[in-house]
Amino acid sequence: MLNQKVLDEIVTKVNELLAQSPVKDVEKNLRIMLSGIFTRMDLVTRDEFDVQQEVLKRTREKLTLLETRIAELETAAKSDTVPPETLDDLSETE
Repeated sequence: MLNQKVLDEIVTKVNELLAQSPVKDVEKNLRIMLSGIFTRMDLVTRDEFDVQQEVLKRTREKLTLLETRIAELETAAKSDTVPPETLDDLSETE
């Protein structure tokens, strides 16, 4: 059976050949090219996307609450009375 030293030497030689092969250059050039394309596309990271998604979620929740309050105020205005709890809500936003 082959000696461990001989096997290690074979692995080293194969790695040296692969490192010097044109495949390594192609991989390097491909990475550089893709990096340039992604930079021009103005992509965002996953973290940035997740943060903006959370901001959008909170904004939608606030919008829903505001739409509900407006509907209540419009209903109250039609009946010429403003519910006291609505007045309390208005003072909190000012």
